[in-house]
Amino acid sequence: MQCWQGLDDVPDDQARSVVAIGVFDGVHYGHRRVIGRAVEHARRLGAPVVVITFDPHPDSVVRPGTGPALLSTVRHRCALLEGLGVDAVCVLPFTRELAALTPEAFVDEVLVDRFRALVVAVGENFRFGHRAAGDTETLAELGAARGFTVDAEPLVAGEGGVWSSTYVRGLVRAGDVASAAYSLGRPHRVEGVVVDGDKRGRDLGYPTANLQVPEHSAIPADGVYAAWLAVEPYSADPLTLPAAVSVGTNPTFDGVQRRVEAYALDRDDLDLYGRHVALDFVEHLRGQVRFEDVDALLDQMGRDVAAARRLLGAPDPS
Repeated sequence: MQCWQGLDDVPDDQARSVVAIGVFDGVHYGHRRVIGRAVEHARRLGAPVVVITFDPHPDSVVRPGTGPALLSTVRHRCALLEGLGVDAVCVLPFTRELAALTPEAFVDEVLVDRFRALVVAVGENFRFGHRAAGDTETLAELGAARGFTVDAEPLVAGEGGVWSSTYVRGLVRAGDVASAAYSLGRPHRVEGVVVDGDKRGRDLGYPTANLQVPEHSAIPADGVYAAWLAVEPYSADPLTLPAAVSVGTNPTFDGVQRRVEAYALDRDDLDLYGRHVALDFVEHLRGQVRFEDVDALLDQMGRDVAAARRLLGAPDPS
């Protein structure tokens, strides 16, 4: 799959394409409906499928300081889109200049001039152009005059309501990672580089990887979770291990900095400093607790590890 960073990366001879456009943060079931329709149109027309996404999130540019916590990094988003049969992804830098384009200018400069769109697939709530002046009707009218059609997909609802990135962020924020996984179709992922921590876990017999996560990442509520830890997750052969993950400030030790720390079950031989890792959250085990002493903490940590082992189906080394 091709991954273009901006319009200048798109080849001048790009074939007429079926284009799906949106932020697609998290690539949840609703997003997959839009992408799936684009793939169907492309196969019928014998054309490539191009997804246009944005970085940073448009809200962080249009309304500084209000950008949402993100469910996926751009790299993870691209990997998920590739798995849906997409031929190329164009990551458009969302700038004030882009936000200032009229709906007509956006269609002409992006959809027509660069991708020679045949069909444009969007969600029914898609807005574009300066001050979000354009909607799906606007897009269809402009497309009719410029040689492309529009497929606006209805919002998809699940048991908890409409599947949207906002809905999933709320689940993650509440620590309900199991429901988030149901809406996403996979566990919610938090990723980052392993950096130095207090090294207290190793002294306690549970060495942990302390993640430095990208700014604005959607991190689950404080507590302990069962998760899968993947080392170099985008490599050809990532190492994937069952893990117990702590999110919070370590109140037993009067911590103040919120951290994401993962203990790979039964592994004390890993050197992960400087490595890129991903945590796929499976289940919330308990909330954050301040323990009276280290012995009480160690007793609970043993129970946490046993619970994570059961949930993940990991073998008991004993």
